[in-house]
Amino acid sequence: MSHVLMSTSAAHGHIHPNLPVIAELVARGHRVTYPVPERFADAVAATGATALRIHTDLPDPAKGEQWPDGGVEAMRLFSDEARSAYAQISDALQYEHPDIVCYDGSGWAGHALSRVWGTPRVELAPHMIAWDGFEEDMAEALAPLEEPEGLAWRSELDGWLDEVGAGVGNREFLGRPDRSVVLIPEAMQPNLERVDRERYTFVGPVIGDRSHQGLWPKPTTPLLLVSLGSAYTDRPDFWRDVVAAMHGTGWTTVLATGPHVAREDLGEIPDDVLVREWVPQLAVLAHASAFVTHAGMGGCSEGLWHGVPMVAVPQAVDQFGNAARLAELGVGEHLPAGEVTPETLRSAVLRLASSEVVAQRCAEQKAVARAAGGAVQAADVVESLIPRGVGSACAGCVCGAGGCGGR
Repeated sequence: MSHVLMSTSAAHGHIHPNLPVIAELVARGHRVTYPVPERFADAVAATGATALRIHTDLPDPAKGEQWPDGGVEAMRLFSDEARSAYAQISDALQYEHPDIVCYDGSGWAGHALSRVWGTPRVELAPHMIAWDGFEEDMAEALAPLEEPEGLAWRSELDGWLDEVGAGVGNREFLGRPDRSVVLIPEAMQPNLERVDRERYTFVGPVIGDRSHQGLWPKPTTPLLLVSLGSAYTDRPDFWRDVVAAMHGTGWTTVLATGPHVAREDLGEIPDDVLVREWVPQLAVLAHASAFVTHAGMGGCSEGLWHGVPMVAVPQAVDQFGNAARLAELGVGEHLPAGEVTPETLRSAVLRLASSEVVAQRCAEQKAVARAAGGAVQAADVVESLIPRGVGSACAGCVCGAGGCGGR
């Protein structure tokens, strides 16, 4: 039995995509330590992993705290978190280093620890990954990190990496991983033909058993699910527009509004609209005829998994690119937030849901998503990187041949 450390940041979009992989590793007999704050401990424990409870200063949307839209402010948030998590994890595991570290693009603490410990590492990426020419193609988006404030932040990150003995500078540290398992549909990856397939393995959306989250009854009318994820839900005007758009259409509309919008903020709620703070999204999508989403990668992947046409209303960061990609695939439309009205939203939903071409494209992408390797293939890659002999009866055997029974 080997010991696996999983390192990421305290956000739904970073933790939930890898949990089926963690469950698969546990099922194969590996022991997984997963540092998370208390609010994610139950979800991690449900996989069979050990939730190492740590403190985090990252925003908690459930408390009304908002994430920055990006830029240097967001990078500094992650580097501050890395310093804190690194200290807590290294203290907890000082006498028992893991045999391999899994991390994602925000799991800088685990990444740094793997370099300090000399431990193999593999990225579990719940997001798009870099392609050949990425830096040139994304120069405008990356420009803030090359301006004075960004360069000052890079220097601070270099200081921390040097302090802990990671042995690399910030550019290599933030650059391409040695090995990566990509937990998204290939269809959502930009410039797929320019991706290094020796470095990156796509396993498709990793969808695990979520029956513990609850089920959803099969509707008697077409069902629309509307969700803006966990971080961008404080949009009362948007929710009112949805109600106005869908009332009287013959559809049942389910609003997953999050904790920041009170029911009374939405005005009178008609019988064909259900307002919930949270819903078991995957269970609802199993019955949905359409999905209005902020186009986070998790929501896009789940929509493709169930073959549901999507109206993408992006709010921040990578969601704009995801929205454009859904439109390119022919499985959805991009409706900019500033153009949302009851009329535009209603038209988009009804147009997508009635299109035979869109239905065919959704069916094709659903088949592709379900034929991908998923958690099983992801776990295969992780296991292939664990040093031979680790976890066996003779790991650490003093005689070198197993004659002592591993004593």
